[in-house]
Amino acid sequence: MKAFIFPGQGSQSIGMGKALADASPIARAVFQEVDDALDQHLYRLMTEGFERDLTLTENAQPAIMANAIATLRVLEREGNIKLADKASFVAGHSLGEYTALCAADAMDLATTARLLKTRGQAMQAAVPVGEGAMAVLLGLDFETAKAVAEEAAQGEVCEAANDNGGGQVVVSGHTDAIDRAIQIAKTKGAKRAMTLPVSAPFHCALMAPAADVMATALAAARIQSPLVPVFANVTAAQVSDPNVIRDLLVQQVTGTVRWRESVEAMWDAGVTEVVEFGGKVLGPMVRRISPDMKATSIVTMNDIESLLATL
Repeated sequence: MKAFIFPGQGSQSIGMGKALADASPIARAVFQEVDDALDQHLYRLMTEGFERDLTLTENAQPAIMANAIATLRVLEREGNIKLADKASFVAGHSLGEYTALCAADAMDLATTARLLKTRGQAMQAAVPVGEGAMAVLLGLDFETAKAVAEEAAQGEVCEAANDNGGGQVVVSGHTDAIDRAIQIAKTKGAKRAMTLPVSAPFHCALMAPAADVMATALAAARIQSPLVPVFANVTAAQVSDPNVIRDLLVQQVTGTVRWRESVEAMWDAGVTEVVEFGGKVLGPMVRRISPDMKATSIVTMNDIESLLATL
């Protein structure tokens, strides 16, 4: 049993999608549809722009989604296959959950692009630059990392934002609290603890204003039942009901991305193989969490052709 999975922020880079678009009109059509939906030359930014502009949350989120969907669409059209025939579930890391829902036809491409643009803008605007930060703690289990965050808070916000598995937990909150968490983590046995080059403290209570924005945006968006269930970040459980999906996407803005538990839940549901589209970030995470689960990352036309030979 397979699951198709989709990466989150941090997997962007200048040049992304260009080789695929050069090789396939199907990919070019995806990038054009996203550009039209956003009234923006996003594809040009992705392929010819500056790293600092692509890294901006409002650009990175729809760009990563567009690249992943383009990769999937090429696979589907070139191989004359349908996602629901080859995958039993979908899942994504943070913004990748939107990509997963788009892949499974719960949301159309234009709607997904606009929602992610709004999400990126709202998350960036929620906290003034410099007031929030994120750090990765390596070598601690999730419960220990949560305890570190609680000890470091001292009246400020400091929370476990991403449980990525394999002893990798990301904490998020006020800058001073994150600095304290780094020092405390080192006393608790962390192999490494360091701040991340992000523009805002995602997936913590400081994102509440962004959650309000997304509640309004999602209420107005057309969402239908996905072709296959999605494993939601905040529950690490299967979901198909559109109203529940809306609620969980709002909760996701401030909630922990429970990726480790999601992978474990997929394994328990019978998934023995995951295929990551548009990045090479989640595959290694999956292998650390569940060494017996096969993980393949699909980025290039060669990757697509190799996968088609096995499907």
